[in-house]
Amino acid sequence: MLYDVIIDGKSYQLELKRIDNRWSCRLEGKEMEIDAVLARPNVLSLRIGNLAYEVKSEQVASDVHLWVGSRRFAVEVRDPRSFRGRMRTGDEHGPRKIIAPMPGKVVRLLVREGDTVESGRGIVVVEAMKMQNEIKSPKKGTVIKTVVGEGSAVNAGDVLAIVE
Repeated sequence: MLYDVIIDGKSYQLELKRIDNRWSCRLEGKEMEIDAVLARPNVLSLRIGNLAYEVKSEQVASDVHLWVGSRRFAVEVRDPRSFRGRMRTGDEHGPRKIIAPMPGKVVRLLVREGDTVESGRGIVVVEAMKMQNEIKSPKKGTVIKTVVGEGSAVNAGDVLAIVE
């Protein structure tokens, strides 16, 4: 199975094959064997070589976040076969809302209204549980509205800014 994976705005190509009780994984051409066990719903226990990882999956609004230890990654997985002959609506056309993935406090605005941004550029920094999380633009465009200011408290799902 071949997938396009976008992690924090950077694109990777991932190929997975099931061989006996193991997974063979080729990431950007580098092959590795992985032991994967579903520890509980939305939690995967991975062993890659001599290293072990616990990966937690979290759905926030329309986004998927993966937690590896205390690090959070915004992730999108695309199966190229399912997109043949179709374009993703909303990615290229129309405004996109930048949504707070978790409750916290806005500690820094990285853009102003009217700024031009590239896909993956930081828009705002939200602090949650003493960790600062940079929320990034999902598309190239212009910041048409910043909804929050520095010091604002936000809840998961709150609109932070709008990029068109």
